[in-house]
Amino acid sequence: MMQYRRFGQTDLALSVFSLGTMRSLASAANFQATVEAALDWGINHVETARGYGESEVLLGQVLQSLGPAGRDRLIITTKVPPTAAAATMATQIQASLQRLQLDTVDCLAIHGINTPQHLAWVKDPDGCMAAVKAAQSTGKIRHVGFSTHGSLELIQETINTGLFAFVNLHYYTFFPRHQAAVALAHEHDLGVFIISPADKGGLLYTPPDPLRSLCAPFEPLHLTYRWLLSQPAVTTLSIGPAAPAELALPLAVSDRTEPLTETELAALERLEAAAQTTLGTDRCHQCYACLPCPEAINIPEVLRLRNLAIAYDLTQYGQYRYRMLENAGHWFPGRKGDRCTDCGDCLPRCPSDLDIPRLLRDAHDRLNGPERRRLWG
Repeated sequence: MMQYRRFGQTDLALSVFSLGTMRSLASAANFQATVEAALDWGINHVETARGYGESEVLLGQVLQSLGPAGRDRLIITTKVPPTAAAATMATQIQASLQRLQLDTVDCLAIHGINTPQHLAWVKDPDGCMAAVKAAQSTGKIRHVGFSTHGSLELIQETINTGLFAFVNLHYYTFFPRHQAAVALAHEHDLGVFIISPADKGGLLYTPPDPLRSLCAPFEPLHLTYRWLLSQPAVTTLSIGPAAPAELALPLAVSDRTEPLTETELAALERLEAAAQTTLGTDRCHQCYACLPCPEAINIPEVLRLRNLAIAYDLTQYGQYRYRMLENAGHWFPGRKGDRCTDCGDCLPRCPSDLDIPRLLRDAHDRLNGPERRRLWG
């Protein structure tokens, strides 16, 4: 049976799995069937965004078809990007409400406070938050939060503004970097929404055999969900099914929010031991002391992806993420490993004495793949 948790200071009781709507856009009928199936499973939180194609429009149509009783069973979150001007934000909020066919949205997240500039816009008394507060005062928005792909330090600074009631962030077994942000959010009574732990957390719907063996008797997907749901500070996990049938696998653990069992802990210890054995003295421990890089290489992320490819054969995931570098702007910042100029700036700062230039090139060779000829080249 689906479990529910208090979403921080919003006091909303959210299902521990939330329906993300980026992938279920094949047709209006598929979208509706996916939302209705999620409701049947006990999911009561649906998340969309202005940037998710026609998702807001399709969700609005579904809400109308469900009628008032069905609408009252759901908590709706949409997300709009930060803006420098309050007027722009006001226009975006109104457009989202019209697309959703709602007078009031339960939760609005500022979508992508990823850079210091975004945070400066938010902190400006005459900036985008002025429009958000005005919309709250007139009942168009109930609760306000933010989503982020930014650094740990930026997330912590944003939480400390006191402007938000919840946060959407990346935090996984294979990316525990933001544990301090989750703890800070809990301290401030913010709801914590984990972004796409199956996909961004390792493409865990299709795990490689070495990873599956290390996690046995558990599916890697279920083990990472359990790791997250065993933490009281985490409210809900995003799942993004493309069709109703894709709900069954993740929701098999929707009733498992208790502390980790000895068997689960043993599986996590095997993962740690395998990483140390396979990587040896070349293992990056993700301390981030190597930053900043004069060439703007995202050294920790490049070496994290190398770690995962070698330790668990997560090469496909590594290639998927690595190829986003230099192609996704502030959503996935930094440059690739082949940009290293051997300046040596990072070397004295690495407590593990890693040969970082060599490892960066090795990661690039493993993860970048063959160069593709551009059609216009």
